[in-house]
Amino acid sequence: MPDVPEPPVDDPLYRDPALARFYDAANRWSADFDLCRKLTDGATSILDLGCGTGELTAELGRRARVTGVDPAAAMLDIARKRRGGEAPTWVEADARTVRLHETFDWVLLTGHVFQVFLTREDQLAALRTIAAHLNPTGRFIFDTRNPLLRGWEGRTRQNTLQRIDHPALGRIETWNEAAYDEATGILTYENGFRVLATGETSSGKARIRYTSHEDLCALLTEAGLEVERWLGDWDERPLHPDTREIIPIGRRG
Repeated sequence: MPDVPEPPVDDPLYRDPALARFYDAANRWSADFDLCRKLTDGATSILDLGCGTGELTAELGRRARVTGVDPAAAMLDIARKRRGGEAPTWVEADARTVRLHETFDWVLLTGHVFQVFLTREDQLAALRTIAAHLNPTGRFIFDTRNPLLRGWEGRTRQNTLQRIDHPALGRIETWNEAAYDEATGILTYENGFRVLATGETSSGKARIRYTSHEDLCALLTEAGLEVERWLGDWDERPLHPDTREIIPIGRRG
């Protein structure tokens, strides 16, 4: 009998509306979205797994049939209400198990979504979802942080504190604290927010897993996926032990 994935972790950073409202202010459009927009130019169908608040999904929906999948209702509520949010199809579902019974020219996972899968079994299930939704000429791309750089070290509230502008709440403070488990490769982190005008403070924890390039290669092969190109960052530099990202671009094997 096949293993049944555990239910999604109830990370409040994404599932609590009081915290989800800070996501876009703290995670603005950047190079990952630029490259995805470039790569999908001319595509007629796109699946955005782990679409979050849907900023990229809505943009791509201006020129293609786009479906955004995310397990967090609070994030999808924001996605549906944003400008252009009426164009994509939004699906509340788990990327490990969702089957839409259709295929796409591109399947995307940006924002290090792959790292939310905390076991090898869950990672493999998510990769098999990608394979199941690619058409014969379809391509996929996703990112995961390079564990060799140990980017979690030294992250404290004091050295990550910054002030940014929120479109509805005005000036806010954000910070991040993290603890890494060497045995499991799992990072537990807490993001905090304070609205300067009111003093309201919110925070929530989440977990992500770091995976080596070697282990990722094995997972992709087992999932029936073939990598055509490895990037080390969203500026398209090639993968190297010192690049901060591990980004495979490929197709069904």
